[in-house]
Amino acid sequence: MRVHLHVRYEGDDDPEKCSARKLERLGHATLHRSARATPPGIVLNPFAEQALSPADAARYDRLVALDCSWVTAEREAFDLDGVHRSLPFLVAANPINYGTAFQLNTVEAFAGALAILGERDQAAEILETFSWGQTFLDLNEEPLRRYADCADSGEVVAVQDDYLAEE
Repeated sequence: MRVHLHVRYEGDDDPEKCSARKLERLGHATLHRSARATPPGIVLNPFAEQALSPADAARYDRLVALDCSWVTAEREAFDLDGVHRSLPFLVAANPINYGTAFQLNTVEAFAGALAILGERDQAAEILETFSWGQTFLDLNEEPLRRYADCADSGEVVAVQDDYLAEE
């Protein structure tokens, strides 16, 4: 199954460093300039109460991300249609937020979600043109593997808590 990637694009980041724009140029994602134009799907929302899990894969073939600055993310309110899910603990590999937990850019969020949903090849494919793309997968190898083995959101949260306790 190929997961379709859609981005609600705010345009408040540096266009030269914007991973969402690069995904669009490479044909991996579709950018939308308004919430109304953005199709429903699994909305990757860091403020969602339920974690993304492999159980979500059977419900949707579309991932939706909001591409905006982390400074304005909470204010943007994620007013997008669909089922909202947060990503569990993952570490950024991009040059701006390298080593920072939970502060992923758009391509990292998509790649993490794809790996959790069982689409590891697609995750690797969208990261391959980023010089640090493989580093993201390497840094997060263990948690991504463990999350992908979970049955539901509750198990993902338990694995996250277990993983964080080990670190």
